[in-house]
Amino acid sequence: MSLLDRFLRYVRIDTQSAEGTGEVPSTAKQLDLCRLLVEECRLLGLSDVTLSPHGVVVATIPGNSSLPAPAIAWVAHVDTSPETSGAGVKPQVHRNYAGQDLVLPASPERVIRVTDNPRLRELLGKTIVTTDGTTLLGADDKAGVAAIMQAAEYLCAHPEVVHGPIKLVFTCDEEIGHGVDHLDIPALGVVCAYTLDGDGEGVIDNETFSADLAVVRVIGINIHPSIGYGKMVNAIRILAEFLTRLAPEFGSPETTRDREGFLHPYQIEGGVAEAQVRILLRDFETANLERFAAGLHSLARDVETRHPRARIEVEVRPQYRNMRDGLAREPRAVPKAVAAMRACGLEPRLSIIRGGTDGSRLTELGLPTPNLSTGEHNPHSPLEWTCIEEIQRAADVLVELAREWGRERLP
Repeated sequence: MSLLDRFLRYVRIDTQSAEGTGEVPSTAKQLDLCRLLVEECRLLGLSDVTLSPHGVVVATIPGNSSLPAPAIAWVAHVDTSPETSGAGVKPQVHRNYAGQDLVLPASPERVIRVTDNPRLRELLGKTIVTTDGTTLLGADDKAGVAAIMQAAEYLCAHPEVVHGPIKLVFTCDEEIGHGVDHLDIPALGVVCAYTLDGDGEGVIDNETFSADLAVVRVIGINIHPSIGYGKMVNAIRILAEFLTRLAPEFGSPETTRDREGFLHPYQIEGGVAEAQVRILLRDFETANLERFAAGLHSLARDVETRHPRARIEVEVRPQYRNMRDGLAREPRAVPKAVAAMRACGLEPRLSIIRGGTDGSRLTELGLPTPNLSTGEHNPHSPLEWTCIEEIQRAADVLVELAREWGRERLP
């Protein structure tokens, strides 16, 4: 199967995750792709292929070295973001890209402009895949899934590449912060892992945000508006006041960059009796999350004093932590990725990621897991796009990673 066909096959499957369902995985449709990956792994002849009740797919490419080499893992997630529909994805393939702006046919007002996407200037003659403008594409992270499967197929067909055992891991619910909740890390038996969940090519993410989620809930009093005088307490208006008064010094995604953190209200719901907002807390320094949370609690108390008949609750839930410190547990993980990229003709660049991956949580749990680029651009958006040659380069890097770790020996 060609890489393009493989990728298109994956993105046409709706795997959108959802918060608050109480199910694991959060949506049953994620299992459609999981089951397909199980089938593909078995057809390749991989061993120990399993699908857990929680939607975790694990398979093994057995090592072929005459001496025992360390086992590593490649990780990608099957789910797509709850922020934009993933149903009925109609990928648009732009072969031999000529450098033009890309108008999305089902929503022509949506245009992927070269001025906003300067990477496109470097991809003349390549194959670009976009959406039709009505959904996201799902390259986050089906580009990673496709790169892993492409590399696995190559290793199975080329036994001359000496390598140790490699675990393929596909997870659900990464987009809602639960990608590795049900992954049995000790059972993997690997020294480190690599997530395939990044933009462009030649990038190794060795730092991520630390992240918490705040849920701010306003409890008001509803009554028929005809008799509302002195009785109604409108939770919607109070929540609006709360959001308006968020301290600007805390920052927001649209006003911060590089190492600056932020608060990001991203989902609001409710009515007069009760309204709530979900807010992302993000910073590269974990201690700053406490400052953000304290600011939310302080603001809630202040707004309550202005509306004493209302109640405001603030719940802060941990999500993931910066992978920076945890990577020190396996000092070979990043240098091996650097060597693999150079073997593919790339000049690797160590980078921070203003977000998180399954690797953030895996590293926090004791499995050092840097993140590698896979050709993702404008994720979570109808303007999402990818380049097939960038995904192929990610697969090539994985093959070289296998070769690099195959030169190591267990103590």
